[in-house]
Amino acid sequence: MTIAATSGSALWFATRATGVTALILLTLTVVLGVSNVARVHRLPIPRFVFDSVHRNAALLSVSFVALHVASAIADGYVPIRVADAFVPFGAAYRPLWLGLGAVSLDLLLAVIVTSLLRRRLGYRLWRLTHWLAYASWPVALLHSLGAGSDAGTRWMTAVAIGCTAAMIAAVAARLAGSGHGRSGPLVPAPRGAR
Repeated sequence: MTIAATSGSALWFATRATGVTALILLTLTVVLGVSNVARVHRLPIPRFVFDSVHRNAALLSVSFVALHVASAIADGYVPIRVADAFVPFGAAYRPLWLGLGAVSLDLLLAVIVTSLLRRRLGYRLWRLTHWLAYASWPVALLHSLGAGSDAGTRWMTAVAIGCTAAMIAAVAARLAGSGHGRSGPLVPAPRGAR
């Protein structure tokens, strides 16, 4: 147990909790995205419900990432500057692991900005940029395995294994479902986008 854990710093606990929650929600978001793209959801759930859960999980994920970054900066136990959250590998504290967090955040920000500008950018550019969410997930996972004081604990290892297993299952289902005689894109472009 670290010194911060025994001091009971509320911000330290908030940083840990929001980071793990953000990882779980990001995993859920990407798993739902992979599943929706592959049309794997064979349950009797309407597509709009599936899309709504995906979008809300993404919004919650981004909210918890914001809380995670804000609490880490505000804590002051270790020197983390605002710039360290956005500029990779320049932090005084664990530059590699914090840098991976910054890379993941930057990729998520690109997805957020292009999603907000989706109608102006067009479907193809939005879709291409949206793939950055898939790149953000493994970088966020690596960040969580090395940046925090919980790295290497049994419970954090179990969270990481669970998130990885969910992602592997979603990708496997997508790959298995992509060869069913479909030609063209797995997700049709909206009207007027082609």
